[in-house]
Amino acid sequence: MNKADLAKQPSEVAAMFDSVAESYDRTNDLLSFGQDRIWRRKVLRAVNPVAGQTILDLAAGTGSSSIVFLKPGVKVIASDFSKGMLEVGKQRHPELEFVFADATKLPFKDSSVDAVTISFGLRNVQEPKTALAEMLRVLKPGGKVVICEFSQVSTPVLKQLYGFYLKRVLPRLSKLLAKNMGAYEYLAESILAWPNQKQLVAWLEEAGFVSADYRNASFGIVAIHSARKAS
Repeated sequence: MNKADLAKQPSEVAAMFDSVAESYDRTNDLLSFGQDRIWRRKVLRAVNPVAGQTILDLAAGTGSSSIVFLKPGVKVIASDFSKGMLEVGKQRHPELEFVFADATKLPFKDSSVDAVTISFGLRNVQEPKTALAEMLRVLKPGGKVVICEFSQVSTPVLKQLYGFYLKRVLPRLSKLLAKNMGAYEYLAESILAWPNQKQLVAWLEEAGFVSADYRNASFGIVAIHSARKAS
């Protein structure tokens, strides 16, 4: 069993995702009951790519989060620090550009992309505030960041049900569906430890972004944050 802990050592997290690369997309679709597809469409609307733009998708994994941005005239860069995920992604989506990268040390020039997006990946970064600073650095003035991440459910009854799903149901389902049960135990632990929606807004503002805001999806199970680099 390959499982990272909440200290989120990069090598451990990368190795954990390497171990689930082949089955990752299918398992996520099943464990989210297909909601992941809805979340990706919401992220697409928030990014709203247009011809002539370059979109950088961090923690892109196999490219399932990146492919939605590919339109005529739009350049999409799918970036991840799991080499196993990238190898699977290159096979499934050869039309995408895949780049190995650590979100805290992005190998891209200052002010070089029009939008940065990261879906269900910021939570896995050892230093998320450093990653936010890097996103700001590579964005062009006026560029947008969109973060889709598991968040905190505010409704008490639903919060209890969701907590039960994460702690009791998810581990059992992942044992049946996934080769690496430890990866999905880590998933539940990292979701429960992640800060709430308003805290992430504060982090974005602290990093230097403007117009930071969020919209809940699936009753706050997921939140989609967006902000801009000042013009």
